[in-house]
Amino acid sequence: PLVCIMLPSGSILCLLSTFFCTWVLCNAQSDSGTPVIQLRLAGDKKKYHEGRVEVLYNGAWGTVCDDDFSISAARVVCRELGFMDAESWFPSAKYGKGEGHIWLDNVHCTGTETSLAQCPSNGFGVSDCKHSEDVGVVCSPRRIPGFKLTQKGGSDEGVMVHVEDVRIRATYSHRKRIPITDGFLEVKEEGKWRQICNEDWTGMNSRVICGMFGFPGEKRVNLRPYKLLANRRKKNYWGFSVNCTGNEADLSDCKVGREIEMKGNLTCEKGMPVVVSCVPGRTFAPSVSMGFRKAYRLEQPLVRLRGGAMIGEGRVEVLKNGEWGTVCDDNWNIKAATVVCRELGFGSAKEALTDARLGQGIGPVHMNEVQCSGFEKSLTECHFNRQALGCSHEEDAAVKCIVPDMGFTNRLRLNGGRNPYEGRVEVLTHRNGSLVWGTVCSDSWGTMEAMVVCRQLGLGFANHAFQETHYWQGDSSADAVVMSGVRCSGTELTLDQCLHHGKHINCPKGGGRFAAGVSCTQTAPDLVLNAQVVEQTTYLEDRPMYVLQCALEEKCLSKSADNADPSSYRRLLRFSSQIQNNGQTDFRPRAGHQSWVWHECHRHFHSMEVFTHYDLLSLNGTKVAEGHKASFCLEDTHCDEGIQKRYECANFGAQGISVGCSDTYRHDIDCQWIDITDLKPGDYIFQVVINPNYEVAESDYTNNIMKCRSRYDGQRIWTYNCHTGGSLSSETDETFPGLLTNQLSHR
Repeated sequence: PLVCIMLPSGSILCLLSTFFCTWVLCNAQSDSGTPVIQLRLAGDKKKYHEGRVEVLYNGAWGTVCDDDFSISAARVVCRELGFMDAESWFPSAKYGKGEGHIWLDNVHCTGTETSLAQCPSNGFGVSDCKHSEDVGVVCSPRRIPGFKLTQKGGSDEGVMVHVEDVRIRATYSHRKRIPITDGFLEVKEEGKWRQICNEDWTGMNSRVICGMFGFPGEKRVNLRPYKLLANRRKKNYWGFSVNCTGNEADLSDCKVGREIEMKGNLTCEKGMPVVVSCVPGRTFAPSVSMGFRKAYRLEQPLVRLRGGAMIGEGRVEVLKNGEWGTVCDDNWNIKAATVVCRELGFGSAKEALTDARLGQGIGPVHMNEVQCSGFEKSLTECHFNRQALGCSHEEDAAVKCIVPDMGFTNRLRLNGGRNPYEGRVEVLTHRNGSLVWGTVCSDSWGTMEAMVVCRQLGLGFANHAFQETHYWQGDSSADAVVMSGVRCSGTELTLDQCLHHGKHINCPKGGGRFAAGVSCTQTAPDLVLNAQVVEQTTYLEDRPMYVLQCALEEKCLSKSADNADPSSYRRLLRFSSQIQNNGQTDFRPRAGHQSWVWHECHRHFHSMEVFTHYDLLSLNGTKVAEGHKASFCLEDTHCDEGIQKRYECANFGAQGISVGCSDTYRHDIDCQWIDITDLKPGDYIFQVVINPNYEVAESDYTNNIMKCRSRYDGQRIWTYNCHTGGSLSSETDETFPGLLTNQLSHR
């Protein structure tokens, strides 16, 4: 059969239909006859290596239907995009609905194909699907070594950048600077590092590069010294320019620009290799003056991260009307996460986390359905729904930000452990003009110090701090103690930022078997006291001494009770305490069954000698009623819906508090009080501190303290304004003079 077409000259050309099809589709066919396509990952992404699968065919972008799609097809997609493998795939437009054609439907891949076009399907454009069925994939973040981007189909519109690696190559004089903020930008392709021509380079491209390397901003750079250096070096340019809009989280999200004509020494003759200069956040700046001031305000911040194991990650919390609250994860994506990261002085976001992956917060949910362009200075500038109807703390949003490479892991190591997460702590230090490895004295070594070690090594939270490590055979050449007197607050980035003795080592025990050790874990519990329960259950009781003998023996009364007449009365401030585990793993006591203590008053074993402190303080922070150190039996009294109780005190059972469960000590239990018999009328601060000695590691210690205002007139007591530590702004909390909300005094 013939197909006739009108030519521009007005004449008619008739061709055999088979020849016509070949002629029209010549741009979309390879030599083997397989249609030539280009792929990209698009849509509402939380990581740069995931997204809706989109196909460029015949000059138009379209999507793939999820019917019959499989992990084998996802592997083909990911490898075609230059990733090592696929992690998973998602149906039903998880990354949002696409537009235009649905190019492929009923795709059947074995996983060995080199292109999605080689997989059997209904054929291009043959589909009965809607865009609500668009498929998405999650690829592994690792790139295929030697993968080279090739332009297919005669169009580069929408093609993403694919290279093996990216680096900022510092000049020789700046190579010892940490972090590296300035230098030539180079990309790795086919195992070789190549420069990018700066003829089409923009500030938006630099913004993306700086974000990739953990920096919140970029600045203009004096190109003259770099041009002199570039003229002396042999250049090896990458074959394309780059087009970034500026809100991408990674260079791989940017589009490929025009192809660069390779002309030997005349390549990029009107330009030079791209140079970038980034501004570090204040936390990572070599000096305060170099810090990114705009992004990291010295005054009260409006956004913070809580509950993360590493710096630059955590649950997102925002300040509104003097109270901290969380963000609901509806519509939460990589753009919003990147705004948070840059605002706090980090780079782009690695991941936007949902479903309270980094623990549940407390207080209100301040923001819902957040939509950011990616260029906002603060998350509070993004569009959002103030109504959080249907949102609970089970949907708290979180982020993981890119932070600069500070070389922290080069100066510290764990040795002798059974796995990479445990071992004797060894530090690299200068001795007699050379660098040597040595151990840390275990005197005063505790959970806070272990927390800093685990964070510095990128191993998560501390699980245990060890003061004896004879069972771990470390490097015998590193037995000498090179660090002693270590005292950390828990917020330091590295162990050498903690207080320590410096060059004058003082370790009476010596190293060897008494060297400090740690074990680390990726998850941790997070205990929070319910402030409202305390406020609602507080009351006074006058109780005769003759029924308080058990409590007297357990030192639950003030010292004046030791000589009190048996017929006299003690005035007790009683209350209930409900302690919830909002973390990611169960709270378990450190001590084993064999060391638990039987308490006659409570008629059960206590697994922690000191679990809470109950105190009444004057307004300047001085203790006025002797708070006692309460020990608890830990159990699941109440659990959220769908969670099974696992721990109970009865019958010498296992003790702990499960995630999503709470342990309640009722007001009518012995020792659940403060003895205020000798207290004078006045205004006071009622304070409860959980896990005060940091016996068990938690993801957040700031919420372990609860304070209330109290007024006592000699007969009655009023308790009001109870709140958990860190739940209010610093200005609001100044109504509690003499105390720091977000800090517990360490030892």
